[in-house]
Amino acid sequence: MKKLTLDDCVFLCMKNGEYWTFWTLQKTIEEKTGTFYGEPTISAAIRNLRKTPARVKYNLPMTGEVVEKKRIDYSKGWQYRLIKD
Repeated sequence: MKKLTLDDCVFLCMKNGEYWTFWTLQKTIEEKTGTFYGEPTISAAIRNLRKTPARVKYNLPMTGEVVEKKRIDYSKGWQYRLIKD
């Protein structure tokens, strides 16, 4: 079986359409794979989902936004959600 990339892991987490923070992605990916990734690396993987190769690979829409970002109430953090339609 082929080893999953971080982009694969982020997509698999986010494909449920729920909002995710860097920290929940970080924790879930570490629990599932045993590998710890820092926030900048996870941020880059989320950005990669917006690019054409990821849109093709994960069957995401080729036009428009595929990642929605919103501020966490009363916090400096953000939440991200994958938009698949």
